[in-house]
Amino acid sequence: MNQPVGQKVDGLIRYRINLAYDGSAYYGWARQSGHKTVQQSLLDALTLVFGESSNDFSMRVAGRTDAGVHAFSQVAHIDVTAAQIKRLGRTKSIAFRLNSILDRDIRIHSFEIAPPGFHARFSATFRRYRFRIADGPVAKDPLQARYTLWLAHELDLDLMREGAKEFIGLHDFNSFCKARTGATTIRNMKSIKISRNPNLGGVIEIELIADAFCHNMVRAIVGGLIAVAQGSAEKSEITHALKVAQKRAPFKVATPEGLTLVEIGYPADDKLEEQAAITRKKRQLNAN
Repeated sequence: MNQPVGQKVDGLIRYRINLAYDGSAYYGWARQSGHKTVQQSLLDALTLVFGESSNDFSMRVAGRTDAGVHAFSQVAHIDVTAAQIKRLGRTKSIAFRLNSILDRDIRIHSFEIAPPGFHARFSATFRRYRFRIADGPVAKDPLQARYTLWLAHELDLDLMREGAKEFIGLHDFNSFCKARTGATTIRNMKSIKISRNPNLGGVIEIELIADAFCHNMVRAIVGGLIAVAQGSAEKSEITHALKVAQKRAPFKVATPEGLTLVEIGYPADDKLEEQAAITRKKRQLNAN
């Protein structure tokens, strides 16, 4: 079929990819030598469809998930040449072609021409993660074991909610993440909601929304909330760790199976380029 012409970046055509994956068998999103990763699997499939790329199709992603973390809704983009598109010939659906190649624990929901100004990472306004915990007497569903952290003891949700309040707002989360050289650890935590899901037998769901998350940040935060909820730490320890922002917080990082990337937020199409420019500016604690 004829391929539409969309956003052109340096003469290339940009595509937006919406996908989901069960991260249980993967060493995270990012391509790593000697490890099975989501990005590498996707790149292998793209190479079979479009041909070889010397720069991994300039792939960028909204958020690099850790080993064992899942995604209900992940977003990436790639840039391809007119020749690579022509190579497709007549095809019913690029998403269909990719899904026929990929293992079943990765699914492409859509593969579409990106609107002008779109950047999977920098155009995003927020990321939403969900962490599930089956605690204490809550029934441990073996069908959900790959997606839920199991704890033997019951957690106090009131204490957990009090601890969560300390994270809201603009903070340097250096104590709650693995910092990357040259990257800021300042993030704006917009909300943390904690509840029991009656449809899952009372499983705890922690939903976190921030402009962005750094490496291990969600799991480190959840580890702190668990410590407060079981009475082994005070919420003042969270406050102190955020204030110090110089060394790892004294909380055990939660294991990854309960964590899922649920949503990536983007502005209207006519605001995508403007949002990307804003995101590229280094965050500061005194920013408005």
